[in-house]
Amino acid sequence: MKRQAILLSSVMSCGMAGSWATAQGDPFQRAAPVQAPPSLRTGAPGVSAPASAAAASTPRNLNNLTGVSNVTFGTPRSSSDGSQTRVVFDLPSGVTYTLTPTFGGLRIDVRGARVLPAVTARLGASVTEYRAGGGQVTLVTPFPLSLTDGWRASEATLASGTRVLILEFGPTLAGGASSSLLALVRASAAVPTPSERQALSAPVGSAPGTPAAGGVALQDQLPPGDTVPTASRGSLPPPAPALPGQDSARPSALSGRTPGSSQPGVGLTPPRVGKNPGLTRVVLDLPPGVGYRMVPGSLGLRVELSGVSAAALAGQNISPEVRAWRYEPTEGGGVSVTLLTGTPLTDRSGWRAQLVPPTEGSDRSRLAIDLSPALADLTPLGARERVLGTVPLLPVARGTALLAFSASMVQPRVVIDPGHGGHDPGAVGAIVEKQVTLDVALRVRNLLRAAGVDAVLTRDSDRELNASKNADLEMRAGMGTPGTQLFLSIHVNAMPAQNALRGYGVETWWNSNHPLSSSFAAIVQKNVVSVTSAFSQGLKNNRSLSVLRNSRIPAALVEIGYTSHPVDGLNLKDSNYLDRVALGIAQGIREALLSGVTASGAVGGAGK
Repeated sequence: MKRQAILLSSVMSCGMAGSWATAQGDPFQRAAPVQAPPSLRTGAPGVSAPASAAAASTPRNLNNLTGVSNVTFGTPRSSSDGSQTRVVFDLPSGVTYTLTPTFGGLRIDVRGARVLPAVTARLGASVTEYRAGGGQVTLVTPFPLSLTDGWRASEATLASGTRVLILEFGPTLAGGASSSLLALVRASAAVPTPSERQALSAPVGSAPGTPAAGGVALQDQLPPGDTVPTASRGSLPPPAPALPGQDSARPSALSGRTPGSSQPGVGLTPPRVGKNPGLTRVVLDLPPGVGYRMVPGSLGLRVELSGVSAAALAGQNISPEVRAWRYEPTEGGGVSVTLLTGTPLTDRSGWRAQLVPPTEGSDRSRLAIDLSPALADLTPLGARERVLGTVPLLPVARGTALLAFSASMVQPRVVIDPGHGGHDPGAVGAIVEKQVTLDVALRVRNLLRAAGVDAVLTRDSDRELNASKNADLEMRAGMGTPGTQLFLSIHVNAMPAQNALRGYGVETWWNSNHPLSSSFAAIVQKNVVSVTSAFSQGLKNNRSLSVLRNSRIPAALVEIGYTSHPVDGLNLKDSNYLDRVALGIAQGIREALLSGVTASGAVGGAGK
């Protein structure tokens, strides 16, 4: 049989070089050849030696005197090149196997050898975990695998005569098993394993940690708020008290004057402080005719008072929200009051204020100032703000040529996923997550459709897509069909009652399912925070979320607030805030469509 030496494209971590690039006929070999690569022996190019031929020379007695197989399988060698990860296994004589691609990775069922038990945290960028034992090996990937997408497999024979199985994983790879290995591939979930069967039959709301298909724990596929046990309303911190006469339709007044005539020589008393869960209230008792001006900034709030005097005073370590307060006399005969906070303030966030008229028997007005990093913009949107700019049509390509212009332009399509639904309420606190996510999704859909975008919801009523949580998540992600540009899932966050005060604001998650997912998430986060003035928790990608990694298009998941927080929970109950969240999401989607951060956009043209 004619043998052909094949140069290796890269050196494996153990010193053995792989043959992937040459074996697959890849003309884009980017790695420099090694100095003295070993040669591989195969049949015709791209065709591996038949497994039956190797098995023919296998000694029939593979067991030792105790009846335990002497042959072992495992200890792979791996290397990475960018987002692609290559894994190589030695194939001892007589070993057979099958390959099963799943939404969580590749499963290898081994016969004729003992699988060495092992768990390895990471083999590379596209293999996040290696698990072995019980005759089975699982290579966990952060993206789903189909029969042909996300992976490749082939066999080769080293010059020493050792057969090797070469696997390569990457979010943009295609091909699946080579022609000689097609008979060894099994369709995923054809016959679920016991652990998969248990996960698929587990009811919605089952205990965190229930194994999912592919051996991935369900809690590891969900956003962080979804793994928090539902707390009774009584165990959550009480809601922040409303300011007397508070009107959410009006922004906090930045300047004003107390009623009555100025009284020269009247002094300012020290502030009164009220501490509430997640919020601190500071009250300044102002004499008649005192002018005030409030200046929010990165260090806190400065209140400039005129027509009143005070001695230099200060207080330290007031509360989690107020680090200190300070009175400083000014040259013009007034007082500068500084309230130092732990987080920055803007004109519309981190604080609110109300001038309360004097009580009976007193001439002093009360300037009541609430301080909390969870305070967001609750003012109503203006009519002009509610209108998005029109999004142009997108061209449709068939093959290599565009259709005639009159028939080749379509509305861009996006999928909006309101988290949870039906028997799955999601986080429960000040609000019920499934209700708020649907409310916001419907508002987003209306805004986008008015702008010329084909916005599709995964659900438009109070229902789940499947009784199995795992199947439900897969079905949502699977709605990103060809021609869909973007996928966005909407959720509400939560923290356990004992830590509820630590969680507030907006965050957006992304996974490496698509090269542009991180850019899309950044655009959504920027726009939602800009419109709502909510506290930004930033971008997150340290958890593989099923609804994201199973999507084949740019995808993101936005957590629009914490229902467990006493102040943020009130934001989520406010229709003006939900209007602003919806507008921010819609603006983010529009910006992504216009800037090419889409399934059909060029990676190089995407801005982060």
